[in-house]
Amino acid sequence: MTSRELYLRLLTFVRPHARMFALSLAGTVVLALCEPGIAALLKPLLDGSFVQKDPELMRTVPLMLVGLFLVRSAADFVSDVAMKWVATRVVMDLRQALFGKLLQMPTAFYDGHATATLLSRVSYETNQVMNACTDALVTMVKDGLTVIGLLCWMMYLNWKLSLLTLAIVPVIALVMRLVSKRLRLLSRRLQREVGEVNRVLEEALSGHKVVKIYGGQDYESARFFKTSNWVRRLQMKLATSSNAAIPGVQLFGVLALAAVIYLASLESLEGDITVGGFVSLFGAMAMMFAPIKRLTKVNDQLQRGLAAAESIFALLDAEPEADTGTRTIGRAQGAVRFEGVRFAYDRNGAGVVDGIDLAVDPGETIALVGASGSGKTTLMALLPRLYELSAGRITLDGTDIRELTLTSLRANIAYVSQETVLFNDTVAANIAYGHGTPPSRADIEAAAEAAHALEFIRELPAGLDTVIGERGMRLSGGQRQRLAIARALLKNAPILILDEATSALDTQSERLVQQALERLRAGRTAFVIAHRLSTIESADRIVVLAKGRIVETGTHATLLAAGGVYAGLHRLQQTEPPMS
Repeated sequence: MTSRELYLRLLTFVRPHARMFALSLAGTVVLALCEPGIAALLKPLLDGSFVQKDPELMRTVPLMLVGLFLVRSAADFVSDVAMKWVATRVVMDLRQALFGKLLQMPTAFYDGHATATLLSRVSYETNQVMNACTDALVTMVKDGLTVIGLLCWMMYLNWKLSLLTLAIVPVIALVMRLVSKRLRLLSRRLQREVGEVNRVLEEALSGHKVVKIYGGQDYESARFFKTSNWVRRLQMKLATSSNAAIPGVQLFGVLALAAVIYLASLESLEGDITVGGFVSLFGAMAMMFAPIKRLTKVNDQLQRGLAAAESIFALLDAEPEADTGTRTIGRAQGAVRFEGVRFAYDRNGAGVVDGIDLAVDPGETIALVGASGSGKTTLMALLPRLYELSAGRITLDGTDIRELTLTSLRANIAYVSQETVLFNDTVAANIAYGHGTPPSRADIEAAAEAAHALEFIRELPAGLDTVIGERGMRLSGGQRQRLAIARALLKNAPILILDEATSALDTQSERLVQQALERLRAGRTAFVIAHRLSTIESADRIVVLAKGRIVETGTHATLLAAGGVYAGLHRLQQTEPPMS
């Protein structure tokens, strides 16, 4: 997109707040018109008071100056406050749009983008855009009108002398054009480095335990200093490029001013210009320097905003998660079929899942086992369409899941993973997460009790109303897992995916969680990804995967008797020391 297209699109975020924006611009216009008014009052002030000694002008001109400054102050207040209101609303709207878009993006998008970089777009880049579409616009309107007003007054006083001032306009335009490209390039690089700073910071803070135990403080400090220093250097390059143009513009302005003073002095000798007219002309020209300087410098702000807008609109225009389904279903029976299912992360890459055929009856428990990288978790990610199939199809109750809307499909699936996802909210809110209609307190308690979680919840300071901290870090691993199971129980979906839900727990916690899982699996079609084979011995069928393919299928007893891959995994685990 061109700069003009970018800016016009930015202004669409201002359009919903047009009334307040118009109020701000009105105040800005009044403020800008007051500037040449001050220069205009200098002529009657000097000529009437000191030359003509007119008593009427001696009384009225000072009062007019006071009135003008009062109007100017009121307009300045209205303009600033109204524009700040618009600016904060634009930032909020942009952040809301970005957040909504991020929630719609497919899982593959997050695989290729660092979380910290995305956070930088929502926080840092939206502020840059705000400055471009509000503060920069006000500066251009206010200072642009001020310069035009002062030029008009100068032309009225003496058009010949005023033409000299216009000579600096092409110079300003040329300088801004030359500087703009460099400012945009530096702004893009700065945005990337700010995202890198956020990434390093997030990694160090989230991994603070590892940093401390392995003595990585010096290493992390060096990494953070390196990225922070790049940000500083780019900020200095931006400041240097932005300010380098100002001395040149001011030099041409001073030369024009000197020429005006000289020629005006010659005209005063011939009586073609009065003292008041000369001072008014000189004052108007001198008053132009500050707005011209701001207009030259606003280019920095504008280019930062446009560079940020490129990044933001690239995300807003990205393809969201594909929801091609048109059919909706109520509560599914839970019959699932995988027919020739293949998936590869790269279009031309090797298949992570390669030709899976599997039929699962309603209420059946299927255990998926295999070495790391065998495709267990990826296969289960295909069922709720977190990734799209490369080939084959998956059906639910005989319907291709691609024909179902994502909302309808995922409403029939509950998920419990090894890395439990909890939010910095109350226990009750975490259990009830995602319900369109808030469940009753009794339903939440019943789910917690069924998950063997109510006992420890009652011991918390505020029970179900206890805030559990970021990622539930105030709870133990077993407690977090039981809350996740309670959440799945409350959802009451006919299909359940358990992804190594007990692999990181101690023996006591595992026993409680396993009991909760048995209750959760009852009456549901369950897919259990398990590392500990002892936890899936009661499964209806065990499916063994290797390199994305099914190599064995059967019950625990039949697979042991076959002496194949599963039997080998089982023997290996029998020799491992038990987890304490």
